[in-house]
Amino acid sequence: MISLADIPSRSPVQAYGPVALLALALATAPWWLPAIGLYQYLGVEVAIWMIFALGFNLLFGYAGLHSFGHGAYLGIGAYAFGLFQQNVALSLWGGLGAAILAAGFAGAIVGVFVSHRRGIYYALLTIAFGQVFWFSSMKLYGITGGEDGLLGIPRPPLTFFGLEFDLRSNVALFYLSAIFLLLTVLILWRLVNSPFGRVLQAIRQNETRARFAGYEVWRFKWAAFVISAMFAGLAGGLFSMAQQSAYPDVMSLHQSGLIVMMVLVGGGLVSFWGPVLGVILYFVARDVLGGLTETWLLWYGLMFMAMVMLRPEGVAGMLHLGWKRLRGGEKPAVLAAEKA
Repeated sequence: MISLADIPSRSPVQAYGPVALLALALATAPWWLPAIGLYQYLGVEVAIWMIFALGFNLLFGYAGLHSFGHGAYLGIGAYAFGLFQQNVALSLWGGLGAAILAAGFAGAIVGVFVSHRRGIYYALLTIAFGQVFWFSSMKLYGITGGEDGLLGIPRPPLTFFGLEFDLRSNVALFYLSAIFLLLTVLILWRLVNSPFGRVLQAIRQNETRARFAGYEVWRFKWAAFVISAMFAGLAGGLFSMAQQSAYPDVMSLHQSGLIVMMVLVGGGLVSFWGPVLGVILYFVARDVLGGLTETWLLWYGLMFMAMVMLRPEGVAGMLHLGWKRLRGGEKPAVLAAEKA
């Protein structure tokens, strides 16, 4: 199986092509989505989950840290946004700021406990803390609304340099989410191709060796966890705007499992763009296969199993290998293998 180290890093200038293509697809989505039989709100969902998946992959794909309770920070962001609108002020920037800070603060606390662990112990602790947050959202009825959640969360207008834009339509909310998605892509691309990102990859490959090289590994793991949680909080704030509610199911293990499946199927372990492909594939499967059969999740699960067993590098890895074959990049490796 190939890894992130097998795909050479690129400068921000070289990222302009994929980013421009993504921006073009997002800018025209309200027109071509209905043309192919899909609905405009799907674009909002996809953009939000891409933000969540890209932030999660900083931890999962680049640092090799298996956080299986990450849906909790999506939920914390959703609740923080809703509580801010209902109890503080009707403000988009204030609500999103509260969502990011609340999720980041929760991630900072959890990161202190999990960053000194690795492997199965790290994964189990993330699940445990995720369940703590989920259980709290169920029981703190006076704050979170319990099982009913927070309902009637308004969509505040976007105010920017004295201008005000109404976000009550799904098209307007989609463009807002698309802008935040593009900002997320640019920020994370710069981050993973910085010395910080290289240290995370070194930790993924061999944590002990990275420690002997002089890096305080737990600090890098903690920072990656906090940053990932903050992007989850941003996605959660946008999600509560889209749903106009926040509810405990957002923090469940089911949601945490979905994001892991999306990243793995898309190829987040081998490519920066893997989470983007994984989110698209999941929602296409949900809406296209869901229109054909009620058991679409069964078929998606079978596809996930086949991908993990046969092609663990995911869709992005398959595309990368296919491109290398077209360019003849694998011929020397094949000849060497035959000689061996």
